[in-house]
Amino acid sequence: MSPVSKTRLLQELHQAVPRQIILDSAEAMRPFECDGLSVYRKLPLLVALPEDTGQVREILKVCNHLGVPVVTRGAGTGLSGGALPIEQGLLLVLTKLNRILHIDPLNRTARVQAGVRNLAISEAVAAHGLYYAPDPSSQIACSIGGNVAENAGGVHCLKYGLTVHNVMEVSMLTIEGEELLLGGAALDSPGYDLLALANGSEGMLGVITEVLVRLLPLPETAQVVLAGFASVDAAAATVSAIIAAGIVPAGLEMMDRLSVEAVEAFNSPGYPRDAEAVLLCELDGGEAEVAEQMARVQKILEAQQATSVSVSTSEADRLRLWQGRKNAFPAVSRIRPDYYCMDGTIPRRELPRVLAQISAASQRYGLPVANVFHAGDGNLHPLILYDANQEGDLDQAEKLGAEILTMCIEAGGTVTGEHGVGMEKLDSMCEQFTAAELKQFHALKEAFDPVGLLNPGKAIPTLHRCAELGAMHVHKGKLPFPDLPRF
Repeated sequence: MSPVSKTRLLQELHQAVPRQIILDSAEAMRPFECDGLSVYRKLPLLVALPEDTGQVREILKVCNHLGVPVVTRGAGTGLSGGALPIEQGLLLVLTKLNRILHIDPLNRTARVQAGVRNLAISEAVAAHGLYYAPDPSSQIACSIGGNVAENAGGVHCLKYGLTVHNVMEVSMLTIEGEELLLGGAALDSPGYDLLALANGSEGMLGVITEVLVRLLPLPETAQVVLAGFASVDAAAATVSAIIAAGIVPAGLEMMDRLSVEAVEAFNSPGYPRDAEAVLLCELDGGEAEVAEQMARVQKILEAQQATSVSVSTSEADRLRLWQGRKNAFPAVSRIRPDYYCMDGTIPRRELPRVLAQISAASQRYGLPVANVFHAGDGNLHPLILYDANQEGDLDQAEKLGAEILTMCIEAGGTVTGEHGVGMEKLDSMCEQFTAAELKQFHALKEAFDPVGLLNPGKAIPTLHRCAELGAMHVHKGKLPFPDLPRF
């Protein structure tokens, strides 16, 4: 199908929805040219900002009729280029679908529109003694629809799970405008678990419009212990020791020296500047339970030769300690003008080895890497620091990032934990999955989106693309695409 002209698309949309929700000038569309992975930028054909589900449906029907690709965008905080516009497509921005539709304190659920901010849910239900557990670092801005699309996590996902574990129902529109209701308010729903499929679908299957989230009671108490270590290995070994002791912290985060120096200069949370690595371990629950577990954790820290240990003494103190971790990404901008945030996951036991490999690769490429990650579940977020104004810096940062993802695969992990694949990790997907597996991914997308108009070119690489990369992407001596020709 030939590309549709901007004029024709604009005319048909103006007949279907209010004119003011469609942006068509370059100046008006410029704020939407990228998501959090700002190295990739494109202007779409048009931007639509619908105000209700009915308008979303009409927009999708027009695009389906004309064969116009649609990329859905939430708050634009994604870090993998998943919401990067397509030049000959429409960018569908759902930030105006921002109503909390219903709160049910008895059943501990809330029904919200896709554009509702993550943190706004907890703020709205706090009066009922409840909160929404997944807490990405961008929770003050990121939208719940985007969280579902990326299966977002956060610092408390170790104990309370990712978005997929805290969502009960999703309302989604297909490219034809048909509404699908996945999951339900009951404990379980019949048939295939399509709800799990929607989590992490990256806008490839449908447009999420409403979400029913599970709420949890606010814990009676919560305490954080901050521990410094003389080496990254010692901190990583302590992570395993805490889990092996049968303790499941609400959060278990690790940062290296470069990250600590950056956050101390940024907002002075009180981290030990002389430590090579720090651990943040939060315990929550009943007062007696937290006190007993905190005593056990402190014994483990002593046995693992922590160089410093401090425990929060108030809620304000707890929040102060977390502010350092939550602000780690912007803090590293004090070191270099730009950073490239990676997202890979490895088994916890592999932390020391993979971190050593990252350090060695950082030296080879001549680019600093600040390591900030969810140590409890092995989700790494290496921040590769570079200067986009320096010729070749970005290219080197991307090569180093790809090498880090290869390390994750070889360690028995995966190329993403919570940031999605988007545009960023397409080549790495060729390395992790075989041709047969990728064919199944494409077949699944085709079942929901037969013409391939929803977020095309993202998340799942074509087999041809992987075949072209075959000469480079050899994993453990075996080509991932032995049945495809090499070019």
